[in-house]
Amino acid sequence: MATVFVKPGDSIRKDDPIVELESEKAVASIPATVGGKVTKIYVKAGDTVKVGTPLIAVEGAAAPAEAAAPARAAAPVAPRPVAVAAPVTNAEPVAAPSIRKLAKQLGIDLTRVPGSARGGRITWADVRAYIERLQQGAVAPAAKPVAEKIDFSKWGPVTRKPLTGLRKVIAHRMQASWTQVARVTQFDEADLTVITELRKKYLPAYEKKGARLTVTPLILKAVVGVLQKHPEFNASLDEEAGEVVWKEYFHIGMAVDTEQGLIVPVIRDVDKKSVLQLAKELEELAARTRERKVTAEELHGGTFTISNQGAIGGGAFTPIVNVPEVAILGLGRAALKPVVRDGQIVARLMVPLALSYDHRLVDGAQAARFITELVKAIEAFPEQSVKLS
Repeated sequence: MATVFVKPGDSIRKDDPIVELESEKAVASIPATVGGKVTKIYVKAGDTVKVGTPLIAVEGAAAPAEAAAPARAAAPVAPRPVAVAAPVTNAEPVAAPSIRKLAKQLGIDLTRVPGSARGGRITWADVRAYIERLQQGAVAPAAKPVAEKIDFSKWGPVTRKPLTGLRKVIAHRMQASWTQVARVTQFDEADLTVITELRKKYLPAYEKKGARLTVTPLILKAVVGVLQKHPEFNASLDEEAGEVVWKEYFHIGMAVDTEQGLIVPVIRDVDKKSVLQLAKELEELAARTRERKVTAEELHGGTFTISNQGAIGGGAFTPIVNVPEVAILGLGRAALKPVVRDGQIVARLMVPLALSYDHRLVDGAQAARFITELVKAIEAFPEQSVKLS
């Protein structure tokens, strides 16, 4: 999806931004490779742009070979198109040549096959699953059913706006997750009283270190401790190879609510970082995500995801697994509730937990053990982990 910054007649310099492109939930600004006067624009706002597509033409811009030859450089130079040099959104489905060949032979439209591999790549298993659904009648072998077109304007004023590139990516990934994952959600709630007291106690000390201590980095440490005991929640399922991928690293994605939509940057090696390090990284990463300055690399490689809606409101919800991960933890808004402690009814700050998981790899008993241990880890969070050395 393109956003164009220049128009015919503009004078630009080398490295000036000319177009902004959305790809894989990140934004890439494409700079001019030459300077001069813009004579033509080859793309318009909202276009899907492929690698190698000319973007603009610049008058008086010589190619490197021409610039090296004085006689030719002095001659008039035709406007030179500036083309995309970085990977951008590709409308074509991502699949190996062998899969494309088979699909062509069988008359399969690969745009209708949800890809389960990284970046939405279509695997042999995806094609087989699609064919099985065709045979079972779950998916019609003819053209994709067209939704009824409704003229909403006949009932009152309306405004139509095109979907952004980011929203299209989110829609595709959510649909793929819904159709591929045998999702189950395990619910519970945890007492946040200890964690909130620790936060208040150490908040001034963290501020002196340039960090804003919130509940989230403490939850991160509790979660990673439980993941180390239950590695199946940190794994992935490779259907094509018929294997489980056991990951020996803990990179946790944190869902961030932005004006453009939900984006999930990844915090690397959570198990190796202190609460102070996590607090600083969380704040910095969330800020860059809202400004759409995170890189594509920072959006990949997650092993588990946390979606915290506590600051917005609402109780328990059913988060959708962020494939190729197999589990995601949803946190709702904490609220004071009457609970029984030592035979007495007391007010405690309780937070709803929702653990969605892929039942193809994780069993219900495992999920129950995981969330039970997570509740204990949150309610008995060690003060030593929050202390600053």
